[in-house]
Amino acid sequence: MFRKEEQKYNLISYICEDNLTLKEVLLDKLNFSVRSLSKMKREKSVLVNKEFKKPNFKVNKGDLIEVKIEEEMANFEPQDLNLEIIYDDFDIIMINKPPFMVVHPTKSHYDKTIANGVTNYILKQEEVVKIRFVNRLDMNTSGLVIVAKNAYAHHTLSVAMSEDKVEKKYITVVKGIVKDDEGTINEPIYRQTDDSIKRIVDEKGQPSITHYKVLERLNDATVLEVKLETGRTHQIRVHMSHIGHGIIGDELYGYVDENLINRQALHAYKLEFEQPRTKEKLEFNAELPEDIKKLIKKLK
Repeated sequence: MFRKEEQKYNLISYICEDNLTLKEVLLDKLNFSVRSLSKMKREKSVLVNKEFKKPNFKVNKGDLIEVKIEEEMANFEPQDLNLEIIYDDFDIIMINKPPFMVVHPTKSHYDKTIANGVTNYILKQEEVVKIRFVNRLDMNTSGLVIVAKNAYAHHTLSVAMSEDKVEKKYITVVKGIVKDDEGTINEPIYRQTDDSIKRIVDEKGQPSITHYKVLERLNDATVLEVKLETGRTHQIRVHMSHIGHGIIGDELYGYVDENLINRQALHAYKLEFEQPRTKEKLEFNAELPEDIKKLIKKLK
């Protein structure tokens, strides 16, 4: 059984459910790596009933095991951006990202990013957490973004992403009437030059698979639910353009009409995955933002 403690470090607490060695608990129940055990032993960061114990110590059912994970915070300026935090535990924070906000600072967007807002939130929680993004969304795409609070959670979820163990679903509004009720686009996506922002479908590219399902047909437009099997940069935008149904509002690949919407009509609305440590099934849904709701209404 796990719980989150409010501390000035990340503290993983676990009440032992079996009679095991501490090493077995750390490896099999808490899913730490063998390498991390040496660091824990050196730093005396594992406590059993508030006392430091070595990995070969035998723990009993009901014992409280605590692991301190101390990290330096990343150097992001804290800013109160009124972020919509929809979930927070000892490993992850889930955010519903608004459109027009960058995930982390860049040369052209050095502040007012998700990273700045999350830093502010973490400081208010009195935690010391190094922010690591598990997934990223384009500036003009809204929806769910996962922030890992430690290296273990980041690694575990990144591997799950690469192995298609994270269900990622989007809603988008595309130009034209999509005839088939559902379909799959299996086309490689390629970046022609290192300094190019735009991607194309090309056999030289990385394997990319996008599944889509029609939710509603509008006036020369279609609302689609899109499920990603891979996670390439601009994947949905490139694939929709490739089949002749560019996303409405997408300046790079789609159909632009500022009277309809002033950004790409793409929203990451659902994520489903296992909690990195407890393996509990987590499911998150983010409601469609107002600008996409208004777009659909205009096109009916």
